[in-house]
Amino acid sequence: MATRQVLAELTSAFERQSGCRVTVEAVGGVDAAKRVLAGEAFDVVVLASDAIDKLLAAGHLQAGSKVDLVRSGVAAAVRAGAPLPDMASEDAVKRAVLAARSISCSTGPSGVALAHLFERWGIAGEIAGRMVQAPPGVPVGTLVARGEVELGFQQLSELLHVEGITVVGPLPAAIQITTTFSAGMHASVPVGSAQAGRVRALLDYMRSPQAAEAKLRQGMEPA
Repeated sequence: MATRQVLAELTSAFERQSGCRVTVEAVGGVDAAKRVLAGEAFDVVVLASDAIDKLLAAGHLQAGSKVDLVRSGVAAAVRAGAPLPDMASEDAVKRAVLAARSISCSTGPSGVALAHLFERWGIAGEIAGRMVQAPPGVPVGTLVARGEVELGFQQLSELLHVEGITVVGPLPAAIQITTTFSAGMHASVPVGSAQAGRVRALLDYMRSPQAAEAKLRQGMEPA
């Protein structure tokens, strides 16, 4: 879901440039990987880099087709109008988490990394009863906007377009969680076919300098 907006923008631009129609289906990363592993065929799969590596190892993507697209960092958000917690340092973020009545993070790689961070801080047990798990594919920001969660953490790209919240800012560099999102060609695309050529043209465009501005606009950096 973190790449939903940037992929929509990039594929639209590719369509205008190439005349090739592209349909994007955005679902939570956990569900996307399960669907590919279950045998559902797509031309291209975009997931966190380690998830793409697992699909490659399992033979679901074509060897050598992986390309890194974007690097994405995590930010914090509160409901619009709520006081803004201090996020300037690691200690400040820890205090904000301990003070929050409820906290939420995603089921994706950033959520896993945050769980490890809370364990390293020694507060995982203390805040366990206040953690609200966002279901796969449901942006944490929507829970914050509805007032169900006081402090939410998710990829900046997923928070930027949610109404009813204020993005407090990215995590400080000392604890920033950066995820590289990559793409790979599905094994069902015939090698050397015209379709494979179209897929390669799309992947080449999405990692070209032309795509950099859209990535930055959507809260990400070119990989």
